[in-house]
Amino acid sequence: MTATYLPTLKQLHYLAALKDHGHFGRAADACFVTQSTLSAGIRELETLIGVTLVERNRRVVRFTPMGDRIAEKARRVLREADELGDLARAAGQPLSGEMRMSVIPTIAPFLLPRILPRLRQDYPDLKLYLREETSGTACEGLQNGRTDCVLLALPYACGDVAVRPLFEDALYVAFPDNEFDGPRPYVDADEIDESRLLLLEDGHCLMEHSLAACNRPELRASAMMLGTSLHTIVQMVDNGLGLTILPEMAVKAGILAQTQVEARPLKADHALRQIALVWRRASPREKDFELLANVLAEAR
Repeated sequence: MTATYLPTLKQLHYLAALKDHGHFGRAADACFVTQSTLSAGIRELETLIGVTLVERNRRVVRFTPMGDRIAEKARRVLREADELGDLARAAGQPLSGEMRMSVIPTIAPFLLPRILPRLRQDYPDLKLYLREETSGTACEGLQNGRTDCVLLALPYACGDVAVRPLFEDALYVAFPDNEFDGPRPYVDADEIDESRLLLLEDGHCLMEHSLAACNRPELRASAMMLGTSLHTIVQMVDNGLGLTILPEMAVKAGILAQTQVEARPLKADHALRQIALVWRRASPREKDFELLANVLAEAR
């Protein structure tokens, strides 16, 4: 009887990481191994199946067509293997074991400090690994099995996922002190000067939510989309470079502290975003995610 040699999960993990990162060094860091170990593991996989998966040179890592197909299959196999562990964890204590959650940057620094102490206290057996990523990267990681659940803001198309809405987060206009005169407790969308509007760069869903709330198509073409983070944009506003739109949770968390920036609610149709937790449909850990969602919802 001829022996059959199958790829190992470790080899598939190395290949999927290289596909995700496009760089041997970064992929090795993500797998917590040396670059030589990762490279050797992928070469062993190529020898095992008799196919070249990756074309290597000093500057570029390029997957062959077969390499692309096998990397995609490897992600599915790894996701199924993870779910075997999920089945066992689901039968044990609630919210225990490892869980990987991605959180978008316009939520992470404002909500996590409020929920992490409670999770540590109430669920000490939970090992929560956090990744701060934009919505697109986080949802891709969810579908590929790199992450278990995603904390994001809706509306956003994240694929075929289970969605648990948590709470609404209003949008505020932040501006230099005294820019808007009068006692009104809000700023109307029509009052926003598009030539002075500072928004996050492409890839952050808050930009899309802000533009949709204002319902002014010209803002997309005129807005100065310069900021890489809300904290950076607030400093720009504080230096008189323009105005911006912030989520309520950032304002309440004190992002304007020690600045001369004022913030008022944006008056517009749908001037809010919906904070939600999403996960893959039919996940064995659905009850865990529902329980986590309850904790997140109470932390508003």
